[in-house]
Amino acid sequence: MASLFMNLFIVTGQVGTLFLLMSIGFVLAKLGKLTQEALPQLSFLLLYVVTPCIIIDSLQVEFDPALFHDLAASFFLVLLSFAVCAVVCLAFFRKENKDTRDTMRFAVIFGNTGFMGFPLMSAILGEDSLIYSMPVFVAFNLGVWTYGVYLMGGKENFSIKKVLLSPPILGILVALPMFFLGIRLPSAIGSTIGFVADLNTPLAMIVIGAQMAAADIPATFRNTRLYTTAVLKLIFLPALTVVMLLPLGLNPISFVAVVILAGVPTAGVTAMFAEQFDRDKEGSAQVVTLSTLISIVTLPVVAVIAEQLGGLA
Repeated sequence: MASLFMNLFIVTGQVGTLFLLMSIGFVLAKLGKLTQEALPQLSFLLLYVVTPCIIIDSLQVEFDPALFHDLAASFFLVLLSFAVCAVVCLAFFRKENKDTRDTMRFAVIFGNTGFMGFPLMSAILGEDSLIYSMPVFVAFNLGVWTYGVYLMGGKENFSIKKVLLSPPILGILVALPMFFLGIRLPSAIGSTIGFVADLNTPLAMIVIGAQMAAADIPATFRNTRLYTTAVLKLIFLPALTVVMLLPLGLNPISFVAVVILAGVPTAGVTAMFAEQFDRDKEGSAQVVTLSTLISIVTLPVVAVIAEQLGGLA
């Protein structure tokens, strides 16, 4: 029991570090030193440059059939968990108007895998664990650019071309052949990609903090429907993931990675899609903020439970 609480304390400290980084962005935004107009540019840098570099850098490892098996199994299981969660969400938010209903369902299904999940995995399991995050990240992007676009924008906005040209998928298309063929990048190029990938943790946390500074936090805490969304996202989805994965005997690091990433707060792309497709803009910003704040408490618990069940504690 003592070791359990010690592990919880350690993980809480690691998660706390991420939130301290967020506070830098929050304070800078409140002081007007980091404007809301600058955030789309920083988000573009993270999504279109840093994210593909993370994928390429993480897959610069020796090909291992057992590792590939673990990654492939994780990928299909994550897709299945998204599908199950989407079906479960049909039972919720029925009394809301269409814009709010679809926005809240999107917010439950899709978590902040890249901007918050990658830094969290690095903090808890180390940089080498990022490769085990790849299946979740690829599944997330496939889900967002297919079902997510369909849910928020309707079938008229869905496009296979957009899926294939999304930055993470392009990163995978570059990285996977090198992974399978054992191709190593020249030292200068590999180091450059590694340095860019290292930007993700501080820059992503600062951007999230600055985004939260624009939200009406008192109004967010008064919006009761957001708590249903937060509970489903932060508690139900990781619990569902545990139930699905535990009997399958996955590699312990794969198991822990997938469960932890299932418990991250609502993805920032929720607010972006709400803006783009003219959905519940205020509600989307509020649910991202609320779920991120509540995850201060839930993420350490999810992480410790995952480590205990996965045998890494």
